[in-house]
Amino acid sequence: MGIFHPTKIIAIGLNYIDHAKELNMPIPEYPIIFMKPPTSVIENGDHILYPPQSKEVHYEGELAIVIKDTARFVKQDDAGRYIAGYACANDVTARDMQRIDGQWTRSKSFDTFCPLGPRIVSGIDPLKLDITTRVNGAAKQHSNTRNMIFNVFYLVSYISEIMTLLPGDIIITGTPPGVGPIVPGDEVEVEIEGIGILKNKVIAQNNTKCER
Repeated sequence: MGIFHPTKIIAIGLNYIDHAKELNMPIPEYPIIFMKPPTSVIENGDHILYPPQSKEVHYEGELAIVIKDTARFVKQDDAGRYIAGYACANDVTARDMQRIDGQWTRSKSFDTFCPLGPRIVSGIDPLKLDITTRVNGAAKQHSNTRNMIFNVFYLVSYISEIMTLLPGDIIITGTPPGVGPIVPGDEVEVEIEGIGILKNKVIAQNNTKCER
């Protein structure tokens, strides 16, 4: 039985200053939030399934927040009390579908598109953690959580003003620059200082896509 059992996964888009600069996009005034379903969660060592509907799937290494207690209208200064710990995350995305749809639900929601792990760690400072993503051993992303536009405590407070956060819920906090494609056979590693390495292999999903 796994260690992650969220009722929901709340994700943050464009939350690294260096990523915004890479995309030549303005710094957002407020967090850009979207959601991934609990059925997208897999854990360390599980396979990412490459869906037949997509021809362009990307990795996005991120820091994950794990909620400890029910949180509603939490002040930023109190947010740490509601955090059980942190983990590595990979916000896997069907980038071609994201462009086609003009919104993110389908592209982010496939089963296996939210790897989390390798464990939940508390007692670390989430404001200054190195984060690196590797594909087949080659570094593709590297940054530090100090480059976040909205830090973890602000995010817990902000999201709790919109929806009730329940124990076990996950917030994935945005990705650094350097996102790119993965294909079946690739192995993706997300490493965060003080947490460890989340490692998942990509394999082709066997079932065929629906016919219209």
